[in-house]
Amino acid sequence: MSHTYKPARGRPVLALDNVSLAVGDREFVSLLGPSGCGKSTLLYLVGGFIPVEQGAIRVEDKAVAGPGPDRGIVFQHFALFPWKTVLQNVLYGLEKQSMERQAREERARGFIELVGLAGFEDSYPNQLSGGMKQRAAIARTLAVDPRVLLMDEPFGALDAQTRSLMQGELLRLWRRSRKTVVFVTHDVHEAVFLSERIAVMSARPGHIKELVHVAFDKEDPELQRTPAFLEMVEHVWNLVRAEAIRADRSHRA
Repeated sequence: MSHTYKPARGRPVLALDNVSLAVGDREFVSLLGPSGCGKSTLLYLVGGFIPVEQGAIRVEDKAVAGPGPDRGIVFQHFALFPWKTVLQNVLYGLEKQSMERQAREERARGFIELVGLAGFEDSYPNQLSGGMKQRAAIARTLAVDPRVLLMDEPFGALDAQTRSLMQGELLRLWRRSRKTVVFVTHDVHEAVFLSERIAVMSARPGHIKELVHVAFDKEDPELQRTPAFLEMVEHVWNLVRAEAIRADRSHRA
């Protein structure tokens, strides 16, 4: 699959070139690479927000032709409705489904509890911390029960402490829901901690440079301090660093 940006002015830019990636059912895969490599573009193509120009994207053998309920997306900047409460935000997607009102509300409250926001159902986004807003956004996406969860740097706007806590929460949620997750990040440490596989992307035009398999016990509280974990971070960082240097040289040329 390839994709070319066609700006209103200027020359077309090849953003993705012959990207080929298969993600297994219930697998957690991160897309990692230098800035401008096309990570988010690839995610939006999978989500159906950008039309596929060359090649095909399939979810369970069905070609992606636009957004659909089988794919839910969580953005970096929460994307909550500021005039709706937490409960109303989570109910929003469910209101488009043929579900009785009481069943919708029970389901919404269940996911609010799942993400640790019980007691904040009637709070508005401006009354929540950044981490709580992202929990609400995740609850809203999970409530509609998508097959695939697409996450575009969902913790990028959070402070370091909250980000670390949210990473642990995401792993807990993933183990319970066992959704297929495609996770975009520029943070090597985050990718190694969260993923089962990391698709390291090249500098633009982006393609999959290497697939890195990650097999750690994520429930080990000392995991991120172990030599094996730190060695994996170093290995993946070296892959990304080489592409970042190549991207910088091409910009200077």
